[in-house]
Amino acid sequence: MIVVLGLLAGALAVVFLRVGAPDVLASPVLERENYRGHRLPTAAGILIVLAVLVVEAGRAVLGALGVGEQSGLTIDRSLVLFAVFAFGLLGLLDDLLGDGSARGFSGHVGALARGRITTGFLKLFGGAAVAVVLVATPGFASGRRLIVDAVLIALAANLGNLLDRAPGRTIKFALVAYVPLALVLGTGAAGVAIAPAMGAAIALLPDDLAERVMLGDTGANVIGAVLGLGVVLGRGETSRVTALVIVVVLTIVAEVSSFSRVIDRVAPLRWFDRLGSTPERKAQ
Repeated sequence: MIVVLGLLAGALAVVFLRVGAPDVLASPVLERENYRGHRLPTAAGILIVLAVLVVEAGRAVLGALGVGEQSGLTIDRSLVLFAVFAFGLLGLLDDLLGDGSARGFSGHVGALARGRITTGFLKLFGGAAVAVVLVATPGFASGRRLIVDAVLIALAANLGNLLDRAPGRTIKFALVAYVPLALVLGTGAAGVAIAPAMGAAIALLPDDLAERVMLGDTGANVIGAVLGLGVVLGRGETSRVTALVIVVVLTIVAEVSSFSRVIDRVAPLRWFDRLGSTPERKAQ
């Protein structure tokens, strides 16, 4: 029940921000062309960041009033809060300043070899650094496990970005990953910690699918990182290694080909990818 409440709190926070502060995404600075050439507000994922902050602030106030948890901010929730802000900031940097000329590891490394540091490279490098800081928390990881966990979080964040090439795609596939993760984590500290962020992502899905906003790297980065961190916080050796293998394989697939090409060739994936989309998107 507490996880469901976390999901609802995150979702309601996004709804509150969309209704109460509609100008958050109205700035021309945030406008970018989508895949069909329409100009839309990007970086809508900033609402996920704000929603998590609102939820944690609400929890703190309720705790101070003697309602609900009164133990303060747990380590798991602190790490999720830090991850959301750090990966959100890196994604926002790319959304605002990136020109999209380089994509994937090969594109950013190639640009670096030519003497140009892209915002995407800064996002990748910064994401790796943030991941190391997250897993270096005392009592969480050391030695080889620290490396494995850091790589998992960093690649999961990058995977969220690689999926974000069509409306709703990152959120929908993230939810597919979240369901088994939520079942494994249950009502433990990790499950409670990541619930608000995932609830916020769910609340953004209708606007993303309807092409009213674009999730942007700000949101895709955060969603991927939160899922990766959730696996790490679960402290299950098998689940961490399995998740790492999956994200490595998917990253290689995206580098060699592209998710869009693979999805369009596999009928069930194509159906799921278009599910809930606009008629124009479904017709593609």
